Amino acid sequence: MTYDWQAGLAFLAILIVATKGLKFLVFKVPALEATRLRNMELWAEKRAMEKYPPVMRATQKAGMVTNAVFVFLVCPFFVTLAPQPVWKILLDLAAILMFYDFVYYLTHRFLFHGQGYFRKMHALHHQARDPSYIDAHYVHPLETFIGVFLFVTSIPVMAMWLGPFHSVTVALAFLVFTQLNIINHCKIELPYFPFRTLSWITARHAVHHENMHKGNYATITLLYDKLFRTFS
Repeated sequence: MTYDWQAGLAFLAILIVATKGLKFLVFKVPALEATRLRNMELWAEKRAMEKYPPVMRATQKAGMVTNAVFVFLVCPFFVTLAPQPVWKILLDLAAILMFYDFVYYLTHRFLFHGQGYFRKMHALHHQARDPSYIDAHYVHPLETFIGVFLFVTSIPVMAMWLGPFHSVTVALAFLVFTQLNIINHCKIELPYFPFRTLSWITARHAVHHENMHKGNYATITLLYDKLFRTFS
């Protein structure tokens, strides 16, 4: 293994540019901008509650530290700037996300929704029965660490099997991972084309928040919930 700091920095730069560019383009759509503003209103209302700010600060710190360790100490060993065909970038992207989603499904179902300490820890997140954007950040810091750790670990695990990933692949994987975890919690009420799928995704996650026994344990897709009959 070689520490490729240039590929590591390229991954970080691509991720930052792609995230900012995506947000800029998405919120040029009037319906999505209105949805963003509605979620920001709910953000302000909930953040005014005493319980939200300290949890959010702690979980954001946990996420930042875990990501920083990955970006600077782990990622450069498993990324490359060597040219790769588009089909490989897309295949590797799917492999990372689906492997992570399977591991997270098992963790969410049997650890966070099991018995004992981790169930009580996860119950903090489930205080939000009607989630909106802010509730993606209302998570126990240990749970945030576990979730991010599972994701960033999925990358070197899959790289040891498939070979180094292009910086673009890892940046896209991070983009999908972070944005879907946020979208899952947003209040999106646009039941018409082309936004119907977004509304459906958030509705399914809201069902999960209503009752910890209602399944929907995966976070990237609902494939594993359907395979293991925990979809509701």
